[in-house]
This record gives sequence, structure tokens and C-alpha cells, in this order.
Amino acid sequence: MKLTILGGGGFRVPLVYGALLGDHAEGRVTHVTLYDEDPARLHAVARVLAEQAAGVPDAPAVAVTTDLDDALRGTDFVFSAIRVGGLAGRAADERVALAEGVLGQETVGAGGIAYGLRTVPVARAVAARVAELAPQAWVINFTNPAGLVTEAMAEVLGDRVIGICDSPVGLGRRIARVLGARPDRAFVDYVGLNHLGWVSGLRVDGRDELPRLLADPALIESFEEGRLFGADWIRSLGAVPNEYLHYYYFNRETVRAYQEVAQTRGAFLHDQQARFYAEAGRPEVSAWDAWDRTRAEREATYMAENRESAGAGERAAEDLESGGYEQVALALMRAIARDERTTLILNVRGRGTLPVLDAEAVIEVPCLVDANGAHPVAVSPLPDHAVGLVSAVKAVERAVLAAAAGGSRADAVKAFALHPLVDSVGVARRLLDGYTAVHPGLAYLR
Repeated sequence: MKLTILGGGGFRVPLVYGALLGDHAEGRVTHVTLYDEDPARLHAVARVLAEQAAGVPDAPAVAVTTDLDDALRGTDFVFSAIRVGGLAGRAADERVALAEGVLGQETVGAGGIAYGLRTVPVARAVAARVAELAPQAWVINFTNPAGLVTEAMAEVLGDRVIGICDSPVGLGRRIARVLGARPDRAFVDYVGLNHLGWVSGLRVDGRDELPRLLADPALIESFEEGRLFGADWIRSLGAVPNEYLHYYYFNRETVRAYQEVAQTRGAFLHDQQARFYAEAGRPEVSAWDAWDRTRAEREATYMAENRESAGAGERAAEDLESGGYEQVALALMRAIARDERTTLILNVRGRGTLPVLDAEAVIEVPCLVDANGAHPVAVSPLPDHAVGLVSAVKAVERAVLAAAAGGSRADAVKAFALHPLVDSVGVARRLLDGYTAVHPGLAYLR
């Protein structure tokens, strides 16, 4: 079975390959093609993978290419993890937003909209090439903003594109752990959009264990999200929010924290990864050691500004465990390729799962996965406090899709202005002016 990774020179590719190395069953991935526009990054990542594969006799063969069509022909699965504009673009997104006093995070608020406006046209073009050259392939999308990009690709590929994210997986695992339940035996009742969801139940053997967590403030604050939001707020919600909702519930504090740091997250990752790729490209250096050191630093500093503003302290050792999106991707491929039925939290078209949204809207919910793809299952209704927020953010996503399809500046301004974290049409117009000034890829907006 062949897997093509778009963004094959990306830093997180070794996580995916590491998961593949542990799969020795019949029908596993035997060939991996890495596609990227940057040959130097491809070379560095290929060196890491070669060290990973040492001593593994049935390691998947790895090929690299800068030709998209070549990468797609004959593939069974496409893993899309592209970053349009690179980390320099992410850092620029943060700067422009913070200058206006609003959030510039890459998937939430102004930064997410700017990133979406750059990425959606490219994602649609990729989907068209997949449809022509590999119509039998399944696309697993991790490109951010994951829900928005998945919905854009679904316009071309239908249900053969499925979005994944590691945030709900990690949240469900942490809740199960503090409740003394095995994560693989727990059903996480999770509903929302990508980076905008809530756990409203955790069922083990048919019994909902979440009320036991909500009744115990000490238990709530024994895991990362509990410390981030605080027991009082989580108990008020009656649900456990995805970590990204901290940007909404504590927006002023988060923006202030981001404005006060010496270097934004995007700028930090840009500099950190530039050092890694330079080091990993040198033949006398262990590319794997360089990657592993960089990964550990990256994970330890994740959402550091949010934790500082909340007084949540450093990340606990158990919150740094691996087993995130790469394990979701592997489980998804196994379920489809081998018809090994499983339940995973994924980004798919809702088909009426959330009555507040239309059937074509991509949402993030538990899905039953089999050889025919991912099928959303029944979940608890959105909490009342979440309905307006989800509806507003989906309206923003739809405005981004319209702007990208028609090259409409008016729709782009609408997307910024409608977002709950952008409080002014005037700010929205200045944001778009700022982004078009620094991103040549937005010149299509007229």
C-alpha cells in the first residue's frame, strides 16, 4: 500500500513514519512518497527517516519528489500537511493581528482567517489533482485550519477527504486517565468544529463518568485543560472545552500575554526549525538526534503563553506523551484499508449530526470508520452556550470559502468582521490591508 505525504519536508513527518514502522500487519503501508517544494527540507527529513528505519527489516521504502503529479500517481492514501507561506507566513500572521490588538494564532481568529485565505486556493487545486490522478485514493487532511481546509477539499473529493486533529484525542485520553479508565475502552462524547469543541460525556461500558469528574475540583485541575481553564469555569460549562477555547474564554488575557512575549510562537518555530534543517542537512550530524531534541523543545513550549496567562505552570510529563495525530492517521488508514471498524474523532461533513448547521458543513465529532469511510455517530447536542459560537465561526469559514472561490475582497473583510475575536469592521479592513501587504499569495483578492 502506498502513502503520499504532501508537505513531506515538514517537521512532523517522522512522527507519521514512526507510527508506520510499528505496523507489521498484512495490508500495511509499504511505500511512502514525500512531496515538498523545498528539496533541502526533503533531504533533511529523508535523513531522519533513514535513521529511524535502521534495523527495521520491513520498513516502508521512502521516495522523495518535488513533482506533485508524480507523487500522486498510483497512491492509495494522501496525507496532506502543507503550510502555505511557511513559518515565516505564520509569524507575519501573528504580527499583523497583534498590531491591531487581536489574536494572531494560526487557526483561531484573524491569524486563522489569513492562513485560510492563503491555503484554501492551494488545497482546492491539490484536491483537483488527486481527483484526476488518484481518484481511488483517500485524503487525510491535517493542513490547518483543518476543518475549513477539509470542507474546501470536500467540494471536489466528497467524503473521500477526512480531516484529523490530535487535540480531541489528547483531551479524551487525559480525561480517561484521571478517571481511571482505559482510553481505548472509553467513548468520548465530543462535538463542535475543529479547535472549537467540547467533551460533554465520557462513557465506559455504557456509564457516563464525566459527572464524577465535574463533581471534583481537585480531579479537574489534575490534568492540563483543567489547570488551563480552572475548575470553576469547567463546572459552570458542564463540559470540558478543547484547549483552543482558551483563546475565546480568556481572550484579553491571552492577547496581552502574546503582546508581551519577546517572540511569538510562529517566530519561535521559524527560528527553531531553521536551525534544525541546517543541522540535519550536514552529513556528520545525526539527523534523528537533531530532530528529537527539537521536537522535545517544541512540545514543552506548546501554548506556553496561554498557560502563563492562566497560571497553569509547565506541561506535565504525561501531557508530553506521543500518540497524537500520527496514531489517528494510522488508525484511520487501517480501518479503511482493512475494514477494521473503529471509532475516531474526525472532521467530516456532518450530514445532520448538528441540527444548527447544514448537512455539508464539516464538523468535528466521533465517527465510525470502515472500508467505506468515516460516518459521524450520534452525539449529545451542542450545549446552549456553544450554539452561537459554533454558528458564528462556521459563518466565518463559509465567508473564507466564498472569498477564495471568487477572489472577493468584500467576502474576506466579511470573514474577519464576523469572527467573535475581531470586534470591528474597521479592524477587519485594516487586517486585510495588513495581510495583503505581507502576503503576495493574497493578491487574488480584489
